Amino acid sequence: QVQLVESGGGLVQAGGSLRLSCAASGGTFSSYAMGWFRQAPGKEREFVSAISSSGGHTYYADSAKGRFTISRDNAKSTVYLQMNSLTPEDTAVYYCAGRWTSSIAIRRYEYDYWGQGTQVTVSS
Repeated sequence: QVQLVESGGGLVQAGGSLRLSCAASGGTFSSYAMGWFRQAPGKEREFVSAISSSGGHTYYADSAKGRFTISRDNAKSTVYLQMNSLTPEDTAVYYCAGRWTSSIAIRRYEYDYWGQGTQVTVSS
């Protein structure tokens, strides 16, 4: 069974940056596509970004394009989300998710396992 543990969240001022990490254990990390989602208070969980198993393909929500970068280190079984130019609208709990296949996906139901989330708060 795969376990995911996110870290790197926190409080940052608008315009600042954060790098989220998601460490995986219990599976063959290099075989799995990974994604990041977020959920703001009172809102549905939404897709942010995804990366294929090899790291060769990535995809971003419009809200993340040009500001966020997803990457992975298969040797460390870790996926990252570098977030720049943060705004208060980015405030949410950020979740790491994985799927039992190599190709990326953008829908929640396409992911098979999830982390517990890390809080990101952006102050104005």
